[in-house]
Amino acid sequence: MTTKISISDFTFIASGYGHYKVTYTSPTTLKTWSVTTNNMPLIDATKNEDSPKVKDLISLRQLCKQN
Repeated sequence: MTTKISISDFTFIASGYGHYKVTYTSPTTLKTWSVTTNNMPLIDATKNEDSPKVKDLISLRQLCKQN
């Protein structure tokens, strides 16, 4: 069984000019991963959209998990 990724799995905290601390929480294990990023095109495509694309959410999740 796969769970769908959604914007509610992420928290965004502004951490300086042009930087966001993004935390991803796995809905199945409740484990968290965090990253501070200045990738504003990805932040705009996810945080600032009414219904973000799944591919953008997956990219953001990968960014969080790689660190």
